[in-house]
Amino acid sequence: MFLSGIADEAGKDLWTQIRAHKDLGWSHIEIRNVGGTQFTDIPDAEFDEACRSLDEAGIEVSCFASAIANWATRITDPVEKSLDVLERAMPRMKRLGCRFIRTMSWPNDGLPVDEWRDECVRKMKRLAARAEDEGVVLVVENCSGWASESAADYARFFELVGLPAVKAVYDTGNPASHGHADTWQWYLAAKPHIVYVHIKSHTAPDPSGEPGRHVWPEEGAGMVLETLKDLFAGGYDGGVSIEPHLGSIIHLGREMTDAESAYLTYVEYGRRAARLVDLARADLEMEK
Repeated sequence: MFLSGIADEAGKDLWTQIRAHKDLGWSHIEIRNVGGTQFTDIPDAEFDEACRSLDEAGIEVSCFASAIANWATRITDPVEKSLDVLERAMPRMKRLGCRFIRTMSWPNDGLPVDEWRDECVRKMKRLAARAEDEGVVLVVENCSGWASESAADYARFFELVGLPAVKAVYDTGNPASHGHADTWQWYLAAKPHIVYVHIKSHTAPDPSGEPGRHVWPEEGAGMVLETLKDLFAGGYDGGVSIEPHLGSIIHLGREMTDAESAYLTYVEYGRRAARLVDLARADLEMEK
């Protein structure tokens, strides 16, 4: 098991992101944006420099947090739009020794629900065929798209796709942040398919409809400790990657005005997540 994190929440430039993970004592990083640009889209020269920086720091890339099928896409987009991103990503993933690329499952664009589902599955199978050729695994997050409409839909999605190149990255904070009260049911639905985990937490849905907020990992309705304990009890030894959303929410364009505050918040979140990992392991030892 290793700890990682979507480090653009610590800072925009790669050096700041690396520094945060060095401060945390972590040897892995999950890369999404570098300098405000998706890692799959930065120029080749900048990518080469990033590879050198990561190598010199002794940091491995655990996952490409791509924009495939995310909140900015639509199910009616041609599948080639997603395939193009994947084709750009895979050579870079191979160079960095990274197997996982994060995707979502395409927000709807007016299709009837059954058509939305079927098109989502069809598109993911197309992506999976290419990914499998290159030894890449598409890890689908319980976030935007058909597979995130309910816990049952999330489980059903993996059954319908039915391919080894499509697995789950389960995010502990997404159920509550998307208005679902059944966090544990989401985890159980995802459990058979989980190969990677995102750690965030959010307050429980408010019956009055008032918006909640993202909170520290030991707070809120994310059930982070319970999830970690159950994963570890089942022998999980994959990545646990933080995505705090406390200081910045990249896809909403909200960032801390104070870059140092964002950095310190990210590092503190990482330390708290690491303590929960240790506590989950200690609790399991005591229960033996």
